Amino acid sequence: MLKLFYASQTSAMAPHILLQDCGLDFQLARVNLDQKTWANGDYNDINPKSYVPTLQVADDRYFSECAVILEYISTLVDNRYTYAYGTNNYWQERTWLNYIATELHKNFISPFRHGNWLPNTADSKQLVWQRVAPRLRYVEQHWQGPWLMGDTFTAADAYLFVMTNWLHRLDYPIEELPRLTKFDARMRQRPSVAAVLQVEGQPHSLTDSQ
Repeated sequence: MLKLFYASQTSAMAPHILLQDCGLDFQLARVNLDQKTWANGDYNDINPKSYVPTLQVADDRYFSECAVILEYISTLVDNRYTYAYGTNNYWQERTWLNYIATELHKNFISPFRHGNWLPNTADSKQLVWQRVAPRLRYVEQHWQGPWLMGDTFTAADAYLFVMTNWLHRLDYPIEELPRLTKFDARMRQRPSVAAVLQVEGQPHSLTDSQ
């Protein structure tokens, strides 16, 4: 059985959503990212990179990196969340997955923070917004709707929802991005997303104190 190693409302939420959405049997293993531990011990024994997500697919096989895990899950259900290999839409989705991973996800992770993985001081929150805002505007400007690439819900939408969820957590002005605002609301209406938010519960708190 598949096992997803996750921490609440991290990027691991994206594969969690796909696993919930497609109905595959899977288990969850919650990771304490501060202590690098999980129920059975040292998380670094599972993933030496020390972050989530990690997907265990066999006794001794583990996949990491969110975009890779999302595509792998899709292959298990007849590529339900991706386009046919080699088509223009396939490569466009790969482009979006890489853009979300490298231009959005990584720029949300400020080095100027105290613990956690998101900015949690006034200065770090301002710095992160300066970095992610123009990249989010790029997504807004190239939106096809009702999903990122048009009428089809894809793995890229699950990953993008992590980003819009972080906007809410950080009190960033998501209303300045009306298409992404509608997308975020549409995602929260999906039964799989509602179930994942309930299961994962509250993330680490974020504070503005030094």
